[in-house]
Amino acid sequence: MQKLLWTGGWDSTFRLLRLLLVLRRPVTPYYLKRSKRPSTSVEIDTMARIREAIAARDPEAGALLQPTRFFDVAELTSDPAISEAYERTLRNTFLGRQYDWLAWFCKQEGIEDIELCVHRDDKAHGVLEPFVAEHDDAGESTWRVDAPSATPDLQLLFRHFSFPLFETTKLQMADEAQSRGWTGLMDMTWFCHNPLRGRPCGTCHPCMYTIEEGLGHRLPRWSRTRSAIYRTCLLPIKAPVVSMLETVPPVRRALERRRAR
Repeated sequence: MQKLLWTGGWDSTFRLLRLLLVLRRPVTPYYLKRSKRPSTSVEIDTMARIREAIAARDPEAGALLQPTRFFDVAELTSDPAISEAYERTLRNTFLGRQYDWLAWFCKQEGIEDIELCVHRDDKAHGVLEPFVAEHDDAGESTWRVDAPSATPDLQLLFRHFSFPLFETTKLQMADEAQSRGWTGLMDMTWFCHNPLRGRPCGTCHPCMYTIEEGLGHRLPRWSRTRSAIYRTCLLPIKAPVVSMLETVPPVRRALERRRAR
């Protein structure tokens, strides 16, 4: 049984389709809810619609897709050793907060191997690239953080994960989806963290990454315009202001609580 972290987003859905429709492997998806994030209900609805569409397209593949296992990030037990490893890593490079609590989750649930869809365009790719090694998984390549050069902190954070899309770009996923007739399924995926009136906001990190990675057409024109204004006028001053505010202890604690949600 293949375990996959699935969000209803582009990368994890592409991997899900490849597992079900090409490799014909049974899959148990895992989804970690962040109840305070505005997109959570949209992501859950998106996964339900994609699940129904897969079953309608290919009943045998639909039968391979097991019920999604839902967990709440707010209910995870924090692990000080993992968080300390994350904070030390953060001193040298940017790494999303989710990699802290994803490691908590795997340790808490006793999961030793679950697929995480870090891909070639991903910000985490540059952090991990020097420290991963390619492995054969039943005739398919995947990557793991177990190269001799990997630091103990990175091993602690990422030892539970394999990265089957590590050397694949979003545009390559789009090309393969088109060639296999999956475009309709991929167009159902969701990415925005802060939807406005049911549309992508254009200013959250996933919206901006989607544009940067060559899939800007997935945002409506209104969202792309909003994103361009934000990136040109507001983003250049945001980082210096946040850095200044983080020197004020009460503000720093408030920002840390917000990022942990």
